[in-house]
Amino acid sequence: MDERGSDDTPVTEAAPTAGAGDDDCANPVRDAVIALARRGEENQPVEVAQIAANLPFVMRTVAGTAALGIGVNVIGVLIVTVVVGAMNTRATDHQLQVVLATTAIMVLFSVLAGVTVAALVQRRTLRWLLRGERPSIADARRALRLPRDMAVIAAALWIFGGFVIAVAAAAVGEDAQTVFGISGGIVLAASADAGITYLLVGRVNQPVARLALESSPPQEMPVFGLRWRLLLIWVLTTGTPILGLVLVLTAPRGKTHVVGVSIIVAVVTLLLGGYSTALAAKAIGNPLCSMVEALHRVEEGDFDVTVPIEDAGEIGLVQSGFNAMVGGLRDRERIQDLFGRHVGPAVAAEAITGGVTLRGEGRDVVALFVDITGSTKLTRETDPIEFVDMLNRFFGVVVDEVEGNGGLLNKFEGDAALCVFGAPVELADPVTAALRTGRAIRDRVAEMGELHIGIGVAAGPVIAGQIGAASRLEYTIIGDAVNEAARLTELAKRVDGNILASDATVEAASAEERQNWVAGRVTRLRGREAPTHTYRTVTSPDDGGATVSLARRLTDVAKAVADLPAPGGHIRD
Repeated sequence: MDERGSDDTPVTEAAPTAGAGDDDCANPVRDAVIALARRGEENQPVEVAQIAANLPFVMRTVAGTAALGIGVNVIGVLIVTVVVGAMNTRATDHQLQVVLATTAIMVLFSVLAGVTVAALVQRRTLRWLLRGERPSIADARRALRLPRDMAVIAAALWIFGGFVIAVAAAAVGEDAQTVFGISGGIVLAASADAGITYLLVGRVNQPVARLALESSPPQEMPVFGLRWRLLLIWVLTTGTPILGLVLVLTAPRGKTHVVGVSIIVAVVTLLLGGYSTALAAKAIGNPLCSMVEALHRVEEGDFDVTVPIEDAGEIGLVQSGFNAMVGGLRDRERIQDLFGRHVGPAVAAEAITGGVTLRGEGRDVVALFVDITGSTKLTRETDPIEFVDMLNRFFGVVVDEVEGNGGLLNKFEGDAALCVFGAPVELADPVTAALRTGRAIRDRVAEMGELHIGIGVAAGPVIAGQIGAASRLEYTIIGDAVNEAARLTELAKRVDGNILASDATVEAASAEERQNWVAGRVTRLRGREAPTHTYRTVTSPDDGGATVSLARRLTDVAKAVADLPAPGGHIRD
C-alpha cells in the first residue's frame, strides 16, 4: 500500500495482498483480532463499519505473516530432522520414535505459542489497523519492530525446542556426542531461521510499515544501520549454515552418511544464502528504483510526486528527505508562480536568479501603452461584475500577446496597461516584437466586439530597475519613451487602426514589419518641444505611404510649426 488516506478511509482499499494462510492458522487469529477489537481502547466506542472495512486487509497481513513464519520454521525442522536422522541411523527404533515424537510435539507447541506471543506483542498494532487510526509514535515504532519480534520469537522457540529434544534424546540413552550434535545443529538452524524470518516478514509487513512510517518518519541515523543489518543477515543466513557444514564434515567416527549429509547442507547453504541475498537486495533496490523514477519526474517538472517511506533506517531517511526536498520545490514553484502573476514571469525569474536590489540601469526599450476608450462611461452604464469580467478578458488578450512575443506587462493602471519590450530580458528585435504585439492586440480586441482601445508604441532609452523600499519593491521603467507611448495612446483612439507609433520606432523595425505601417500626422505631444512624426497601421490593401497627399503632409507640418512656442516662451503641458 503506497499511500493511506484520512482516518475515515478504509485501509483495505489501497492495501496489497500480503499472503494467505490455511483455515487452521487463520481462524484462531481471526477470533483473537475480533475479540480485541470488541474490547475497545480506554472505553472508547468502536466503529464497527470501520473495522469491517479494514478487517480483510488486517486478515491478509496477519495470515500472510503467520503462514510465512510457520512455513519457514516447519521447513527448517524437516531439514534438521533429515540431517540428524541420516547421521544417526544406528540409533534404535525406540530412540528415533521418542525424538521424532518430541519434535512433532514441540513443532505444534511452537506454532501455537508463536502465534499467541506475536499477537500479544503486536496487539496495539492490530488495534489501530482495524480502526483505521493514525498510530502514535510509540505504536508506529512497535509496528516497525514486527520483523525483529518475529525473528526473536522464532529463535527463542527453536532454542527451547532444541533443549527439550536434547533432554529427550539423553533420556532414551543417546550418547553425549549425539546429544551435543543435536543441540548444536538446532541452535545453528535457529540462527538461520531467524535471519530468513526477519527478511520474509519484513517484506510482507511493508504495507503496515508504510502506514507506520507516515506517522513516524525516520529522523536520525539508527544505531544499527544498513551495513550492520546486512552483515548480521549474512552471518545468520550464510555464516551459520557454513559452520553447520564444518561440524558435519568434522563429525566423530560412527556417524553415518556424512558425505551425503554434507552435500545436503551445502545445497541448503547455497540456496538459503542466495535467497536471503536476493531479498536483501530487493529491499534496497526497489526503493532506490522508485527514487530514480521519482527524480526523473521531478526533472520533467512534476513536483507533485512523492515516494512512500519504506524503511526506518538510511533508506527511509533518503526517502523522507526526498519528499521534503520536493515539498520545498513545490512551495518554491508555487511562490514563483504567484510572484510571476503579480510582477510578470520575466521579472520573477530575474529576481530569483539575480537577487533583489535597489539599483537601476539604463536600457533601450520599446514601451507599448494600451488604454480603453470611454472607460468612465462604461463604469456608469455596466454592471460592476460584468465590467470586471470584461476587463479581465481584455487583459487576458494583452498578457497573452505580450508574453507570447517576449515582452513584459509591467503594470496595470486601472483600465490601461504598460508593456515593455527589451527589459528586464533582452530581445534580439524588441521594436518588431512590440509593433507586432500592438497589431495583434488590436485585432483580437476588435474580434471580441466589446471594447474600443487605443495603443501607443515608442522606443528610446529609459531607466529600469527595482524601485521602492527594501520591504516593498516594484520593477518599473522611467523615461521619455514611456511618456511618449502614453501620449500616442490618447491620439490613437481617434485615428484609423487605433494604433500610433513614433517614426523612430517604425524605422527601427524589420522590413517585413514596416510594410504594415504608413506615415501619419506630424503632431506636437503634450510635454515635448519637438514635433513627433507618427505612423499608423495600414487599414486597407491600397493604403500606403504613397497615398498620403502632399497637401496632407504640408498641413501636418504647418500645424506642428504653429504649435511651437514663441521665442522665450514656455511650453504648456
